[in-house]
Amino acid sequence: MAKKKTSSEKKVNVNAQIEGAGIVLEQPITTTLETNYLPYAMSVIISRALPEIDGFKPSHRKLLYTMYKMGLLSGARTKSANVVGQTMRLNPHGEGAIYETMVRLSRGCEALLHPYVDSKGNFGKAYSRDMAYAASRYTEVKLDPICGELFRDIDKDTVDFVPNYDNTTTEPLLLPVTFPSVLVNANVGIAVSMASAICPFNLKEVCDTTIALLKNKDHNVADTLKGPDFPGGGLMIYNAEELDKIYRTGRGSVKIRARYAYDKEQNCIEITEIPPTTTVEAIIDKIGELIKAAKIREISDVRDETDLSGLKLTIDLKRGIDADKLMAKLYKTTPLEDSYSCNFNILIGGSPQVMGVYQIIEEWAAFRYECVRRRTLFDLQKKKDKLHLLKGLGTILLDIDKAIRIIRETEEEAEVVPNLMIGFGIDEIQADYVAEIKLRYLNKEYILKRLQETDELEKAIEEMEDILRDKKRIHKIIIEELEQVSKKFGKPRKTLLTYPEEIDEEEEVEEIADYPVNLFLTEEGYFKKITPQSLRMSSVQKLKEGDEIKTHLETGNNTDLLFFTDKCQVYKSNAAEFDDTKASVMGDYIPAKLGFDEDEKLFAMVATKDYSETLLFFFLNGKVGKVPLKSYETKTKRKKLANAYSDKSPLVALFAAAEDSEYLLTSSAQKKLLFNSAMIASKSTRDTQGVAVMTIKKNHFLESVVPFDENMLANPHRYRTKTLPSAGIKLREEDAGEQLSLI
Repeated sequence: MAKKKTSSEKKVNVNAQIEGAGIVLEQPITTTLETNYLPYAMSVIISRALPEIDGFKPSHRKLLYTMYKMGLLSGARTKSANVVGQTMRLNPHGEGAIYETMVRLSRGCEALLHPYVDSKGNFGKAYSRDMAYAASRYTEVKLDPICGELFRDIDKDTVDFVPNYDNTTTEPLLLPVTFPSVLVNANVGIAVSMASAICPFNLKEVCDTTIALLKNKDHNVADTLKGPDFPGGGLMIYNAEELDKIYRTGRGSVKIRARYAYDKEQNCIEITEIPPTTTVEAIIDKIGELIKAAKIREISDVRDETDLSGLKLTIDLKRGIDADKLMAKLYKTTPLEDSYSCNFNILIGGSPQVMGVYQIIEEWAAFRYECVRRRTLFDLQKKKDKLHLLKGLGTILLDIDKAIRIIRETEEEAEVVPNLMIGFGIDEIQADYVAEIKLRYLNKEYILKRLQETDELEKAIEEMEDILRDKKRIHKIIIEELEQVSKKFGKPRKTLLTYPEEIDEEEEVEEIADYPVNLFLTEEGYFKKITPQSLRMSSVQKLKEGDEIKTHLETGNNTDLLFFTDKCQVYKSNAAEFDDTKASVMGDYIPAKLGFDEDEKLFAMVATKDYSETLLFFFLNGKVGKVPLKSYETKTKRKKLANAYSDKSPLVALFAAAEDSEYLLTSSAQKKLLFNSAMIASKSTRDTQGVAVMTIKKNHFLESVVPFDENMLANPHRYRTKTLPSAGIKLREEDAGEQLSLI
């Protein structure tokens, strides 16, 4: 019995039948690049990614020409699927790629300043990342009227035609556009080792600029071409130097920012125009990130309210926010302001070239000159052919009877034309034309009209020959056509200009919403910011076991907070940097929130709006330091200050007061002293050792300090001092009263 072959043996036998199978040949990398990669790269550059001087990539041109041949320049729309199917005769890249090209060219997508496709249905939006277009079977299209300027006289040999991919038909190599469409509609493409990014310009401005350059080659483009004009509008920050660089070199960038309006009643910002380089979703995502990172606190909600009337992005503001200042901040931190990088890389004669506006218009003018010249030659030849026929007819009409006699006496039909040629001395084309004339035309009226037409043709031919001899006359025709296009299709600018000096310098100031808040700080260092409304709903404070409220202040959200620690340091913050919370939560742990050093503990919190208060530092040795709070104000946003107070003696108490007041000091010897802060002078040095206020005996220390209230002592005058330092006196029983427990 034969042994069954294994799978590995089967593979060996199969390979053995293929000559050279399994042999690895060494090949230099340079050869691989030259024979395999270079042809691909050239194909992408020349036949796919870069536009030509007519403003179109091959995929655009094939699609539009197919629609033109389908008769969609006039009449009703047809299903997009029909156009996609017909286009595959010229562009065999699959219906998905063709339809996506059509979507971008459509009016519904709003990607082009002057759309080439008049669309009906959902074609998505260029300013939306998530708004998908409908399938081709649901949408309808036809060519927009401006396409008449793309195909004008295309059947008069104005451009070359080449065979399609399978030689079953032909397609134009370029379209004979009557205006510089390459500058009117944006074109972006990524090839191999190079790319192209052409920004759109206003049609009327482009036509005016081209006319001016044709009349005067030294014309300054900036005088007529104000800058890019994007279909999405927006505001362009005018930079004359950068624009001149783009106009001359084809490289540079322009800054575009969104346009907005503030709705006072709803307290919201409505953004209706955004830069062309971003989408609504990208803007919302970025704003959301900033809100989560607590870099923006002025916004309460952001949502996309785009509908059939157009784009609208709504930003709800918190109370007291300046909309203009917030937008200035958003311009700096979100895609609401972005740069459009220009790279005018265009194929000229099959070779990619980066050119400025001056060169592009010059190349387009040369291309259009050739189109007009070829059209004139085509019309001239047609008129010459017709004149040739009419001259033959004129010869015959001099003796019609002779012509009739020749035809009647000719026995065979095939001999009619030769006999007329012999009888009148005309060529075959003329004789054939005469032989086809109907008998009804052999009358005086017909003869006179033909003779008159001959004179008109001779004048027209002379005119055309004169045009072909004079370059200025061809330029005049180009200018006239540009003026017609500008008048018929010109529109006002969508992108408005704004100048750097018009931008308010105060935009950089960060605006913080200011509204009433309650600040709570516990002994353990937990901090809460609670609005009065929230506190009225629930005032029961959640605290860590054994913890208690140390400080309670009623102030505003825009309040600076200074947290003094036991390491002679102060950490600066603002109430707005803490989230609004409720009494039922523990709150923020300050040492962790502000990044205290290891083993550093919170001592006290001081709140201020204008740094007008004065700080009083009471030290264990009985000295008191008086420092203006202004000493802690910094021009930069420093979060941590060292040497916040003296380290010569431990700190017992810290108070901030707007004006001088009295404080009751108690020593460990249970002596009390009533002291007015006006008795000591303030010093600007933060780490001042202070002035001796209470004399402390050996082995004793300052135990406590409280702001004095008249109800604390029955006879306060006994404890007031007129000279410093003072040892204080023991508390008398009749002076203590009910306030003894407070001291």
